[in-house]
Amino acid sequence: MPATTACAAARTVAFLSAPALWPAWPFLPVVRRAGGREDLGVVFDARAAGLTGRSSTVYLTNLYDLPATWAAFLALPRETYDGADEVAAAGWAID
Repeated sequence: MPATTACAAARTVAFLSAPALWPAWPFLPVVRRAGGREDLGVVFDARAAGLTGRSSTVYLTNLYDLPATWAAFLALPRETYDGADEVAAAGWAID
């Protein structure tokens, strides 16, 4: 893994592990760029909401296009990982 990629992954893991650092808390915008394509997503501070099993979930939406209701947000397409390391390994980076 190139040094810049390793640094970006480490930064992403650090931020995912510390919601107090998120500038748009309870959401953290993330992006995945590969092959000329850009996927946008947000991570939600699920632990603060008491939702177990979703702390390493990327909801496939833009921070500025969040649904108006909680139910609609939870129904968004998503990718769920076992931890912050897996989120970064899947190519997601904080935006």
